Amino acid sequence: MQPRIPRQSAQEQDCRRPDAAADDARLSDELASVIAGARRRAIRDGDRQIDTAHLLHSLLEHDPDVYAVFGDGPHVARLLGYLVQRTIGYGLRWQGTVEDSGAVPVLSDGEGFSPLAAISMEHAHRRAARRGDVRARGVDLLAAIVEDPEARAVEVLERAGIEAGALRARIDEHRDEYVAGDTAR
Repeated sequence: MQPRIPRQSAQEQDCRRPDAAADDARLSDELASVIAGARRRAIRDGDRQIDTAHLLHSLLEHDPDVYAVFGDGPHVARLLGYLVQRTIGYGLRWQGTVEDSGAVPVLSDGEGFSPLAAISMEHAHRRAARRGDVRARGVDLLAAIVEDPEARAVEVLERAGIEAGALRARIDEHRDEYVAGDTAR
């Protein structure tokens, strides 16, 4: 009897690029876990790259500050439902395609990320630097992910009834609160 879940190679289990050490210093512990989780999810889904929907799903699973941004209510359950369904039909139309809206320049080497996910990572780092933090946090990445209306994460949010612009405004409105919560750990 063959296992239902394919075995991962040692390289896939590690979920790190060989040059990841330099970037790790720019990530909070939570965000490093988020990226590892998104990479595992992409591998499990048979996707070639980590896209913004993988990152969103992993953010909700691993970062309590990101989960708090969404607040309580049925929209969070609906969002998680759409993210889970991605591998059983909803996201199949994305397989084999590259997430790129064309609205932003494509990075030549996304290092395992879709072009939009790679740009979101860079925006998260810049957002952290603007506030004087050397490490990007999950809320920084969430804010960056919802910037491009063509991102897969934005499509999933909208299907769940969550407007990306309103989410961005909520993040900006409570920025100090989310950052204070992270530094208290």
